[in-house]
Amino acid sequence: MKKVLFVEDEEDLREMMSDALAHRGYDVGVAATGAEAIAAMRDATEFTHLITDVNMPGGVSGIDLAEAVIEAHPEVRVIIASGYQKAQLPPLPPQARFLQKPYRMHQLFAALED
Repeated sequence: MKKVLFVEDEEDLREMMSDALAHRGYDVGVAATGAEAIAAMRDATEFTHLITDVNMPGGVSGIDLAEAVIEAHPEVRVIIASGYQKAQLPPLPPQARFLQKPYRMHQLFAALED
């Protein structure tokens, strides 16, 4: 079973997406900040996927998080989501997949299953 860590600072979106992913059959963990996500990845190394927003509170951006996860757990598939266009962002890790917000559920599921 795929275990997804979904990182989003907006509580309503985090809960809605967690429920949707669980309904689709994923084992889901959540975090509200990049620092929480790094701790979760350190404590539970069985995550197969990370989905993170770019803009996060607390000094650890989604890009920082993606880089840390890819370095520590290169087997984890990373999806970075943002309302900004990819060209407007700092360079993303080449191993990460970019998903433009707002995205549709089928786009997220396709990114997870690629």
